Amino acid sequence: MELITYFMQRGHFSPKIINNDLSEKLHATFLEMLDGQKRYFLKKDIAQFDRYKYALDDEFRSLNTDFFDLVHARYIQRRNEAELFYTELLEKPFDYSKNEEIDLDYEDQGYPITLRQRSEKWRKQLKFSTLNIVHSKLEEEEKRAEKDTSYQPKLFDELEAEARQITRENLENYFSLMEDVRDEDWFGSYLNAFVSQFDPHSVYFAPVDKDRFDASMSGKYEGIGARLTKRNQSIKIVEIISGGPLWRDQSIDVGDQIMMVRQEEGDPVDVQSMRLDDAIELIKGPEGTTVFITVKKVDGTVEEVPINRDTVVMEESYLKSSLIEKAGRSYGLIHLPKFYVDFKDYKERNAAKDMQQEIIRLKSQGMNGLVIDLRNNGGGSLQTVVDMAGFFIDEGPVVQVKSTSEKSKVLRDRDGKTLWEGPLVILVNELSASASEILAAAMQDYERAVVLGSKQTFGKGTVQNVLELNRFVSKSTYGDLGALKYTTEKFYRITGKSTQLEGVKSDVVAPDRYAYVDIGEKDEENPLVWDQITSASFSKWGGYKNYQDVIQKSSNRIATNDLFQLIDKNAKWVKDQQEKDIFSLNYKVFSSDIEKRESVADQYDVLDDYTNSLSFSSLPYERVKMKADSILAEKRKRWKKTLKKDMYLEEAVHILEDLELNFIPSKPLALQQN
Repeated sequence: MELITYFMQRGHFSPKIINNDLSEKLHATFLEMLDGQKRYFLKKDIAQFDRYKYALDDEFRSLNTDFFDLVHARYIQRRNEAELFYTELLEKPFDYSKNEEIDLDYEDQGYPITLRQRSEKWRKQLKFSTLNIVHSKLEEEEKRAEKDTSYQPKLFDELEAEARQITRENLENYFSLMEDVRDEDWFGSYLNAFVSQFDPHSVYFAPVDKDRFDASMSGKYEGIGARLTKRNQSIKIVEIISGGPLWRDQSIDVGDQIMMVRQEEGDPVDVQSMRLDDAIELIKGPEGTTVFITVKKVDGTVEEVPINRDTVVMEESYLKSSLIEKAGRSYGLIHLPKFYVDFKDYKERNAAKDMQQEIIRLKSQGMNGLVIDLRNNGGGSLQTVVDMAGFFIDEGPVVQVKSTSEKSKVLRDRDGKTLWEGPLVILVNELSASASEILAAAMQDYERAVVLGSKQTFGKGTVQNVLELNRFVSKSTYGDLGALKYTTEKFYRITGKSTQLEGVKSDVVAPDRYAYVDIGEKDEENPLVWDQITSASFSKWGGYKNYQDVIQKSSNRIATNDLFQLIDKNAKWVKDQQEKDIFSLNYKVFSSDIEKRESVADQYDVLDDYTNSLSFSSLPYERVKMKADSILAEKRKRWKKTLKKDMYLEEAVHILEDLELNFIPSKPLALQQN
C-alpha cells in the first residue's frame, strides 16, 4: 500500500488527490469486483460497508486494512452460505412454462434484502444457465438426427436433467477454484481497485501476475492466442494474437463474450461469474490439446467452438507484404500487426527496419502505390513509429511526448531522405491503438496519406512504465511484492492535439461491425482526459494534386455501396443485441427469441459471399521461402484468401488509383532507392 500510493501520487502522469471522492469510487469498484452480480452480499452487509465509503483515503494514508478485512471476511461467509443452498435449487426440474424473466443489467439492481430474495435471485440465474445448456443440447440432438436418420434424439426431460447436472458441476468447480484463492490474491485485487482509479492502463501485478506479464513479453504465448478482459461481469475477447489458434481458426472475434469452457473430457464450465484469472486457467492448457469455448457472438448468437491449443510464436506478429495487381498496375500492401522491437538491442529486428526492407522489395516489383494496414494493431515501440514515418517525408516532427515533470519534447525524422514518395493509404479501425494512432495521425497531419477506416481509432494516447517494487525494499524481509505498471507520459500529434479518447478520425469513414460497439478508450473506466498543447512547427507534404477531391470521391463511393450500407445496418443491429439485458425464462419464448436472432443474422450472410477484383502474390524472396516451408506457404495462402474478401482493401486501391502527384519523381517510383 505504501509503495503503490507513493508512486501513483509522485510518478503518475495525472496524479489524483487521495480524498473522499477517490474513496467512494474505490469502495464501489472493489464491491463490484467481488460481487458484481449482487448475488452474495445482502443489503445489510452493504449498509455496514458503507460506513467506510469516505474513509478509504484515510486507511491508505495510515496503511490500515479494516475495510478490506471486513468485506473479504463477509464475502467468504456469504459465499460459503451459497455453497450450501445452490444444490437444493438444482435438485428438481425448473418450470420452463412459467412466464418470468431475468435481468442481466446488474448495475442498476439493488442487493437482496432477505435470504429468500437472495435465494430467488440464485434460482433465476441457475435456471438461465441451465436453459442455455438445454437449448444447446437440443440443437446438438437435432443436428445428430439429421446426419443419422436411425438416431433417436433424447427427450427434453432427459436433456434438462443433464443440463442441471452440468450447472451443478460448474458451480462445484467454481467454488473449488475459489477455495484455492489466497488472502493475498484478494488483497492484490483490492490494490488493483485502487490503482485503476487513476486510469485504465495502470495495473498492480501481484507476483504471479508479474510472471504472466513477463511471459507475454518474451515472444511466445501458450494457449488459444487471445487477450481477455472482464467488465460488467462479462469475459470478453479484446485482442486476438497474430499467428495464434484463434487467429488461424477465425471462428471467434474481438468483442465475443466467453460463456463456458469445456475440456476434451467433461462438461462445460460456466465462467461468467468467475474471476478472470480462474477463467484463463481453464482456457489454458498443454500444446496440442483441444478446449471447447462457448461464446456469445457480437451479433447475439451463441455457439461452441473447438480450439486446438498451441504455442504462439511471435513470427506471425511480424509484418508481411503482398503485391496487388489490378488492371495491369501493381500496388503494395504491408500488414503490420504491431510495432515490435527488441528493447535490449534496437539494431536487431524491429518493425521499422523490416518495413524499410519490404518497401524496397515492393518498389523493385514496380508498385505504383502503397497500403499500410494497421487494423487491430494495438501499438508497441514509439521509436519504430518515428523511424517509419521518416520513410514517407524528407524530415520533420512526428510526435510530441510530455510527462508531468518535463516540458513536451518533439520526436522527429532528421535524415532528409524519403524512401517512398508515391501514393499512400493507411487502413485503421477501432482497434488501432497507441503507436498505430501516432503513425496514422502524423501521415494525416502532413496530408501525406489518406486514412481509411472506422469513424475513429481506439484513442489511447498514453505511455506506461513497469516498476519492480522489490527494487525499493528487501525481498528477503517482505517477500516478492510484484510490480506496478503505471502511466507516466502522454503523446500528442504534431498539431498539438492529443489522440487520447478522440483517437484519429479517418479521412474516409467506412462502416464496420464495431462501429457502434463500446470498444475504445472512451468506454473504459477512469480514462485520462483529452487535451491540447502547442503545435510543433511543420509544413504539409503538398505532393498530391487532388488530395481533398480523392477523399470526397471515396466517401461518395462508400455512401452508394450497398454492401457497405449493409455492414452499417448489421453494426446497428449488433449494438441493439448487445444492449439486450432482459431474457425470458420460458423455454418456448427463449428458444423463439434465439431463432429470431439467428434468422436476422442470416440476412447478413451475403457479406461472406463478397470477393474483390484484386489479385495477390508474394514477393520473389518469399516465394523461395514458401517452396521450402509448407507451413509458411499455407499461412500465406490463407492470408490471400482473406484479402480477397476484404472490401476495405479494394477501396484503398481505388484511392491509390485516384491520387495524382503534382511533381515528377526524379526516378520512376518503382526504381527509387533510399
